[in-house]
Amino acid sequence: MKTNKALPKIGLLYLDYVLRFFDKSNFKNWPDKIEHVTYRWGNDKQRFINEIKRKKIEVLIGNIPATAYETFREISRELPDVKFVPSLDSQFSNKSKENVTHFCKKYKLPTPHTEIFYIPDQADNYLVNAKYPKIIKRSYGPSNYGGYFVHKVNNYREAKSLLWEKRYYPVYVQDFVPMEADIRVMLIGHKPVCAFWRRPPEGEWLTNTSQGGSMDYQDVPKNVLDLAKRASKAANAEYWACDIALGKDGKLRILECATAFAAFPYIRDWIGQYLMWLLSDGQLKKPNIPLYNWEELGKIDSSLLRTMRHISFSKYTPSQDSNECFSRFDEFGFPIQDTEYRSGEEWPSEVWNRQDNFRLEAAATQAATLTPLPGADEQQDPDLGSYEPAKFNEAELRTFLNNIRGIGDKMVDDILLQFGAEGFVNAINTDPEQLCIIKNLKAKKLNLLLDQWKQQYDQD
Repeated sequence: MKTNKALPKIGLLYLDYVLRFFDKSNFKNWPDKIEHVTYRWGNDKQRFINEIKRKKIEVLIGNIPATAYETFREISRELPDVKFVPSLDSQFSNKSKENVTHFCKKYKLPTPHTEIFYIPDQADNYLVNAKYPKIIKRSYGPSNYGGYFVHKVNNYREAKSLLWEKRYYPVYVQDFVPMEADIRVMLIGHKPVCAFWRRPPEGEWLTNTSQGGSMDYQDVPKNVLDLAKRASKAANAEYWACDIALGKDGKLRILECATAFAAFPYIRDWIGQYLMWLLSDGQLKKPNIPLYNWEELGKIDSSLLRTMRHISFSKYTPSQDSNECFSRFDEFGFPIQDTEYRSGEEWPSEVWNRQDNFRLEAAATQAATLTPLPGADEQQDPDLGSYEPAKFNEAELRTFLNNIRGIGDKMVDDILLQFGAEGFVNAINTDPEQLCIIKNLKAKKLNLLLDQWKQQYDQD
């Protein structure tokens, strides 16, 4: 440790019904007490602010789901002396695909050509004259949710039918780019720490593993890592993930990017180590994470990787026969770096919260009374977020699951052990692909599960 400078008071941000990304164990060796504060949705903003002040929290760490993002913009303004990690600006892309598009456009990061429409007639005029195929996505929320809200349409009739059924708003349309594969890159301190290919099954175009895609960790090109690093630095994000498409034309395009992503526990431990180094001003040790470590760790069975914690690497010290010794300044241009302080707001809600600021006249009065809840971004009607999410105890969940063909008692036990009742509800409402970590729960069974859930609990 370099100095005895006082360390900031850390608080971990939790939200009811939302799976936790960090735990105190991710911050092993932090010498002071780590607090936690839980946001309980509804009219909880002032109580939450008061709790942070009462606990004298100086740094609040955690991802914010799309449905709470704008509320936390307001909270951050009322807590000007509290540092949010990642910052609300770094989490701008978490809220929606529209925000990802604005972010990439500002920083000249390559993406598929995208059009966004808030006025249905404008969307219709574009689609009737467009060249097909096109991709239509649900904009709200950062993730593709296993590809279940990403649709390929081959003509105007299919596009019109899809939008009539799904009622996606705004209408988010991208050019269809034939892909060889896409690559997920995770970064800490702007350094790639994990990267893997996702390849579509023969004759298909979606690469998600829940849809039959395959993945491997070998030979991720350096130019892909370079592009992910550019995006991470533009977002000024302490940790970050990019999904980058490799087109059949040889070009790279960013499909998704956010601070919210699925990660093995040992990667969350690395993020914790990095944040401790950052927040201690170098008093605590910076992690050493070798580039391309994922090629070797990826050879380990994923069921074992999910249980591995606190993986660490020492630095290689070359031997020498004389006083001459070559020392590389960084690792192939990818050192772990500090994030820079940025004053003010880069993406103020008064300008960029177009999802709420731009309302069709018919929905304006009702929209003003909304109370967002976790999972509410699954709904696309004027009552967005105005209901309580479905809740189960374990007995009710077991009954629901046992009625689905192909899901037996052993799989139900595994689901309850892995997620619990509340965790299952959150997963199926926000990121169904998470459920595929359960042994033998593959794409076919997940589709049956989603169909049954929609029939019984969809509130449209």
